[in-house]
Amino acid sequence: NKENKMLLTRFDPFKEFANMQRVFSNYPAQTNEDASISAFTPQVNTREGEFAYHIDVDLPGVKKEDIHIDINNGKLTISGQRELKEEVKEEDYYKVETSFGKFQRAFTLPENVDIENISATGDNGVLEVVIPKIEKDKNIKKIEVK
Repeated sequence: NKENKMLLTRFDPFKEFANMQRVFSNYPAQTNEDASISAFTPQVNTREGEFAYHIDVDLPGVKKEDIHIDINNGKLTISGQRELKEEVKEEDYYKVETSFGKFQRAFTLPENVDIENISATGDNGVLEVVIPKIEKDKNIKKIEVK
């Protein structure tokens, strides 16, 4: 009976591999640097206190010397990179996995900040940037009429 017959095709792994190569060849090739370094977006919390603005950035695995904070044209930019190294030592094998990641976050500063006294501290994988406010009285200048 023709209806009960199943059509079987032989699986050819080399043909499947060739099809995969054709599909991925349409994508631009990554450089070795692009493949080994990927971007990550750290968690950021901002808050406003009475005397300052605070930016807290979670940066686990990031060394202080790999963090850069710049101010340009009213924007504060926090950038850097991290290197995570995971080592597994067992009786019969030793494995090391290393991954890299770059990050950059930019914040527009309010007009009432004291740029000269911005400070940053890093502790337990958390970066805290403190942006002091300028006292309202400092913005007012009285000019004596002579």
